[in-house]
Amino acid sequence: MPEPVIAIFDVGKTNKKLFLFNRDYKIVYEKSARFIETVDEDGFACENVDALKQSLLESLNEVERLEDFEVVAVNFSTYGASFVYIDEKGKPLTPLYNYLKPYPPELQKAFYKKHGGETAVARETASPVLGSLNSGMQLYRLKEEQPKVFKRIKYALHLPQYMSYLITGQAFTDITSIGCHTALWDFDQNKYHRWVNDEHISDKLAPLAPVSKVVQTKEGTATPMVGIGLHDSSAALIPYMTSFHEPFMLLSTGTWCISLNPFNHSPLTKDELAQDCLCYMDQKGKPVKASRLFAGHEHEVQTKAIADHFNVSTAKFKTLPYHNEHLLRLKMDKKLTDHNGLLAFDPTRMDSYFSDEEAYHHLIYHLVQQQIKSSALVLKDTPVKRIFVDGGFSKNAVYMTMLASEFKDIEVFAASMPQATALGAALAIHKSWNNKALPNNLIELNYYSAANN
Repeated sequence: MPEPVIAIFDVGKTNKKLFLFNRDYKIVYEKSARFIETVDEDGFACENVDALKQSLLESLNEVERLEDFEVVAVNFSTYGASFVYIDEKGKPLTPLYNYLKPYPPELQKAFYKKHGGETAVARETASPVLGSLNSGMQLYRLKEEQPKVFKRIKYALHLPQYMSYLITGQAFTDITSIGCHTALWDFDQNKYHRWVNDEHISDKLAPLAPVSKVVQTKEGTATPMVGIGLHDSSAALIPYMTSFHEPFMLLSTGTWCISLNPFNHSPLTKDELAQDCLCYMDQKGKPVKASRLFAGHEHEVQTKAIADHFNVSTAKFKTLPYHNEHLLRLKMDKKLTDHNGLLAFDPTRMDSYFSDEEAYHHLIYHLVQQQIKSSALVLKDTPVKRIFVDGGFSKNAVYMTMLASEFKDIEVFAASMPQATALGAALAIHKSWNNKALPNNLIELNYYSAANN
């Protein structure tokens, strides 16, 4: 008898993955794909939405034919800030514009002048001024630059909801996608910001629906229940919210290191916005204060510089153990401190280090100091006593030990689970497809104690 499973499409900017989870939330099947980007009308690289659509439908057909499994539900988690504009017949009207595409400065200036100023709009929508990364600004640009196309739009769907639409033919808007640095949602009023109505943008947005919503597809089809999808950062938080009820902060590490505090409900301040804070929206529609740091990218660049200088492989640092004596030596070397007496990493001074390991310890110390400041922005005045670190740095003993050393009054854990984002998307519609109780071992924790330095 085939095993009941849920299919999750987890779409990142680089990797597109499909997972099958059984009712114990174990991965029983997975496949991944990478697509060659195409370009928009301006020659700027963007997602190939046609290839994505074809891959989705073909992959779903493929897993539905597997004899060992019965796909009883489907859901989606994807990167945010990306709209697909469809007409009355569901056909995309434009390329899937890249959120990294530069935004016209004059248009941005005119928008904020018209609607109350950058500071006010950014604070009210919990969205730092990020150009195309504010997906609402993409809609505004389309309205101003391509009014004929804008007029033909039936719905502007964020990418997770477009993927759901491809299977169900039904269009919805999900609060986690709308609530994530889009500049569309007024966090004070808990509704669309006034500019969205003033510019008639709200006419192009599908009805709001909860993350737990599933659409019953037609009788006789192979896939009976389909979720409406959600934003990947919000999806990644769900396994933690499900497993832990005492206040915690999640430090999600990758290219960006994002500190997410679901227990900080204070409104964003002007100062916090200026320091790259924003709000995500959790699966229940509650704001999650977050701060961002480009630390994963810096780590990648500087680790390569260290490896090149000392003629070693970057792979060495992935399993490097923490050595307290390196940090003690560094702190005694006045040549390595900046004018504030802090150990500031400088890649142009590699000759100051006795070894590649010492240089790497200095780099991590530098990144951890930055991370402390970034995380402090969302930890302030909250009862958080535990920090869970997931992603790349959670597997880095040097990083984890130094982080634990800095957070003396908070327990620090490396958290590991298979595919947190995809798991979150499966858990979001748990009650619709799974009659089993939620397992209590979704997340494996590894406690890190502070080093004596």
